[in-house]
Amino acid sequence: MEHPKTIGKYEIQGELGTGGMGVVLKGWDPAIARGVAIKSINKKLHRGDELEGVLNRFRQEAKAVGRLVHPGIVQIYDYLENDQGAYIVMELVNGKTLAHHIAEGDRYDIHEVGQIIVQLLDGIGYAHSQKVIHRDLKPSNILINKDGRIKINDFGIAHVESSTLTQVGDMLGTPHYMSPEQFLGIDIDSLTDLFAIAVIAYELLTGKRPFNGNMATVMQQVMNVDPPKPTELNENLSPLIDAVIHKALSKKKEQRYQSARQFSDAFSEAIRASLHKESPRTPGPITQNKSANGEGNSMLNFARMLNADATQSSVIQGEPLTLTESPISLDTSIRKARILVVDDDERILSALKSMFRQRYHVFVTTDGNKALDFLRRYQMHVIISDQRMPIMLGVDLLRQSREISPRSVRILLTGYSDLASIVGSINDGEVYRFINKPWDDQALQTLVSEAVTIALELADTKSDPVGLPDKMSAGILVIDNDEEIFRVARELIGGLCPVYYAADTDSALELLHQHEVAVVLADVEAGEAKLTSLLKLLKQENPQILAVVVTKAADSETVINMINQAQVFRILSRPLSVGLLKSQLHAALQRYLTYKVTPNLTKMVRVDPPTLTHTSGPSSGLMIKLKNLRKKWFGTD
Repeated sequence: MEHPKTIGKYEIQGELGTGGMGVVLKGWDPAIARGVAIKSINKKLHRGDELEGVLNRFRQEAKAVGRLVHPGIVQIYDYLENDQGAYIVMELVNGKTLAHHIAEGDRYDIHEVGQIIVQLLDGIGYAHSQKVIHRDLKPSNILINKDGRIKINDFGIAHVESSTLTQVGDMLGTPHYMSPEQFLGIDIDSLTDLFAIAVIAYELLTGKRPFNGNMATVMQQVMNVDPPKPTELNENLSPLIDAVIHKALSKKKEQRYQSARQFSDAFSEAIRASLHKESPRTPGPITQNKSANGEGNSMLNFARMLNADATQSSVIQGEPLTLTESPISLDTSIRKARILVVDDDERILSALKSMFRQRYHVFVTTDGNKALDFLRRYQMHVIISDQRMPIMLGVDLLRQSREISPRSVRILLTGYSDLASIVGSINDGEVYRFINKPWDDQALQTLVSEAVTIALELADTKSDPVGLPDKMSAGILVIDNDEEIFRVARELIGGLCPVYYAADTDSALELLHQHEVAVVLADVEAGEAKLTSLLKLLKQENPQILAVVVTKAADSETVINMINQAQVFRILSRPLSVGLLKSQLHAALQRYLTYKVTPNLTKMVRVDPPTLTHTSGPSSGLMIKLKNLRKKWFGTD
């Protein structure tokens, strides 16, 4: 079939495959040099009411997913329609569907199944929180990219709670993965998605679907028959898996898990039990810096040890650390800080325990869920997490740890360049620094010492929630070489605060001296090196000002430098999601007001100095011009 050379601004490079409603094309966005996938519907292949129904479902998918921004969900960038067809422009995922892997005979070990299902539950749980129900989860709608991350795709029959597109009596879905209520055509909710995920989990763990046959047979089984226990088909599984799957596949909705989080927690525990049954090298309990057979394995002993800190004056004395240059005054006598390290590689855990246990209380685990549970019980000053781990990715761990323990300083270890995860860890986890593997020991010791110093200073800092007023004097400064982003931002912010525009860094500096600026919204491609230097120096001299960066950069190293050296508040990719931009600008303004009430909190956004203090190149002259801003508008030196 011949395809058009262009659709809107997008160049068509070929065909990726066929979907439930039409062809999926490979496209190219020349404006930002990015590959995209374009799902298309050919209007000529449908007539009358059929065409209207197909288009309604297509538009519904764009509406449902367009509001979802999550690393586990394929993002929608654009929706187009012309006389020939309708098109959804979305994220191009470099990977294959789970169905493809299954058809190729690929089998996943218990670790991998745990990782797949927990990621799937995390993504669908987020969709449910946004009032979106997928209703057709199955292996062909689950993409696995090359680094093992899951992407939920094809919300073609998704339901938004405020929508009346589908009514009671409609039967939508794919038979082998449909819930009893879908077969009955009665009103459905988020538990339908969880039932489908349970079917997928059963299939991955056992190599067989729980319900088989033609549609009538499958329907009869789903409604009336319990499938064989997973342990009967896979002897390496724990009986806990049987209990979890049985509950998740209950015929009655009220007997199932009532949320993705509940299902995820129970499934993760069952996976851990299965791994323990299969091999001694499994995600285990959190241990303190003692032998695995000692008392350090007991949560009770952890609590006793932590409570004893108030009466004990010291812990094991260690050799003095050799530290590299740091932008802050480090307290090298600290002995009481608590560090939590999460990594699936026990060699990494051992290395970090050996490096830090003589100075701090070090707790380690290979299991993200146990780490979060531990955080709910005990305060940790510093959290160090790997990115690629079974059960839970580092970006997800840090996002949840931020909600549980906002004063903890978060550090992400990464051994590969995964741009989406890096951006997610900034926007969702607000990491303090990234550290690449293999690390330099002295640099890591300095970084952790910085983090500990900051965390201890802030541990008892009280900060009441600060809401946005109807109007505020501090404004937003947009730096861009055209006024596109400025016009959008001004429209979104309305009368909340002033919005200023600068076409270059020189104009930006003038405006920074003339007006109180809370947030800088910058297109990093616009000013190139000089703009990047401005953002770095601005954060060094004025940490209270928040930077929101718009970028089309595909270089993860560039993004890492922006967080390590400029502590950008958020990174947004082009094309911009208007709703996301508005929410992030509001969040940045709210954070600025929080810093005004509690200036001490700006210590969490200190930046690396090495590339900032030179007096030549793009940074020349910027430092002097920026030094007086903090005192002028923020009232502090």
